[in-house]
This record gives sequence, C-alpha cells and structure tokens, in this order.
Amino acid sequence: MQKTITIDKFMDVDIRVGRVIRAENFPHARKPAYKLWIDFGELGVRKSSAQITDIYSLDDLKNRLVIAVVNFPPLQVADFMSEVLVLGTWVTKRGWQ
Repeated sequence: MQKTITIDKFMDVDIRVGRVIRAENFPHARKPAYKLWIDFGELGVRKSSAQITDIYSLDDLKNRLVIAVVNFPPLQVADFMSEVLVLGTWVTKRGWQ
C-alpha cells in the first residue's frame, strides 16, 4: 500500500531550481553515479550524488538546470556528502527530461 502524506507535510519540502556548475564521475558509489555541484543562487553551491549515468553524460550536465529538494538532511554516500536530492533536469527547448 502506498503511504500518503498531508498537504502540510508536503509544504515543508523546499524544492528549488539550480544550475549544475561541475560534474564528475563517482567511482566509489555502489551504483553508477555522478558527483554534482549545483548553484542555487542565494543558497549557494550544494553537492549531490545522482544516479543518472544511464541518462546523461558528464558533458550533458554542465550548465543544465535541475530541480532538487534542498532541505533534506545531508547523506554520506561513500566518500562524498550529498546535500540535496536531484528530482529532475530541465531542457530549455524540449521541456522536462
């Protein structure tokens, strides 16, 4: 059975758009992933481990806009601290991917 939440809990989730300023392979991750550095403007640059290697190349990610949850607690992933959860990426001319 799917767990449901109230609208009040959903309103606590802080979802923002940021721009990927750096992307690297993440060979220490258990599942294939990239290390991302994302600029969220007034929030600064936050890091994320993203399992999107089958969808995007490193070159595809540079300067790409992403949508992410920015108020989850940081999560240690191997030797990297992931600070935000990337939900999706934005393609300017083609819509969401």
